[in-house]
Amino acid sequence: MEKLLKRQGKDARSPSGFLTGVINMLPLCLSVIPWGILAGSMAVQAGLTLPQSIGMSAIIFAGAAQLVTLGLLLSGASIPTIIISVFFITSQHFLYGLTFRETVSVLQARYRLPVGFLLTDELFALGCARKQRDKLTPGYLIGAGLTFYFSWNIFSLLGIFMAYAIPDLSRYHLDFSIVATFITIVVPMIKNLSVLCGVVASLVLSMVFSLFHIEGAVVIAGIGGMFISVITSRLAGGA
Repeated sequence: MEKLLKRQGKDARSPSGFLTGVINMLPLCLSVIPWGILAGSMAVQAGLTLPQSIGMSAIIFAGAAQLVTLGLLLSGASIPTIIISVFFITSQHFLYGLTFRETVSVLQARYRLPVGFLLTDELFALGCARKQRDKLTPGYLIGAGLTFYFSWNIFSLLGIFMAYAIPDLSRYHLDFSIVATFITIVVPMIKNLSVLCGVVASLVLSMVFSLFHIEGAVVIAGIGGMFISVITSRLAGGA
């Protein structure tokens, strides 16, 4: 175990792993430019001050959670609704952590904590692809994660200033970037019938619930999709 710890610690400082992570993350950074701008502009529209808007991206660093929180604030949702919605939306990070546990758990805290903070949907997608080729290192995760972190904050800051300079920024439909980004993340992970059924069910349920203005539609649809995916998997296994 001690030898493994030393080796992993060395990997975390490896220039090759770090730079490879930086390079691999750059395309995803470009894809979320409109998303970051949207998050920054929505923070201003929701009534946050300049320091609060900057701090939301720098400290929370969770695009989906930020956008959902701001959207719920603008719609006048209650605090419990916001807390519950954000909890379920970000609960997938428990699975992300378990997936990378073998790689990260043996590291010192100074490496584990940055990886945990930087772990996003985008980093998880890259990490899984890297792990399948047995090339996942802490250095790779930190390099890719830091690249996305700085990019996200730069684009969010750009959105904050654009919200002051350009009136009615929402009419440019920047929110479509959210859909585009998640499509590129989700589609490659659909490798069997149960996952496909879960994704389709979540999509349909979210549209239906939103049509009827049901509060917490995204959370309910996500849980429903997971339930259907589990049922489908068991039925397929039983067959």
